[in-house]
Amino acid sequence: MRKTLFFTLILAGLVLGSISTQAQELGLRFGHINGNNVALDGIFSTGEFSRVHSNVSFGQKGLGVDALWNPIYDDIPDTDFKWYAGFGPSVYLSEDFRFGGAGEVGVEYAFSEVPITLGLDFRPYLFLVEVTEFRTGFGFNARWRLN
Repeated sequence: MRKTLFFTLILAGLVLGSISTQAQELGLRFGHINGNNVALDGIFSTGEFSRVHSNVSFGQKGLGVDALWNPIYDDIPDTDFKWYAGFGPSVYLSEDFRFGGAGEVGVEYAFSEVPITLGLDFRPYLFLVEVTEFRTGFGFNARWRLN
């Protein structure tokens, strides 16, 4: 248990350090996130139409980390909304370790007057290590744009 806690703290420190130095948006995600109910949320641009959407979640009995690549990130025609879809690895660190993959489909709105982005998304999870299980959840994102 101590090794898991130590590894969790180191991983969280590395992720948070990376988020604070390179992210384009930082905020919170509420809802079902990898077995938890709240997460630090970060967006890292990888191009004009793709990005990495990462979360460090907490709130139940462990720590979850998702790093989802959104290869689709585009405008919804005739609206001010954008939509995105992606996939990536998902890890949950606690007494019940889980590793697998997650998908994501969502929509977001970036306010023009203030640097805030609000979004809703749906995430299915398929865990393969430790236990094999399928989970789904919805989430609400509120992020501050840094640039």
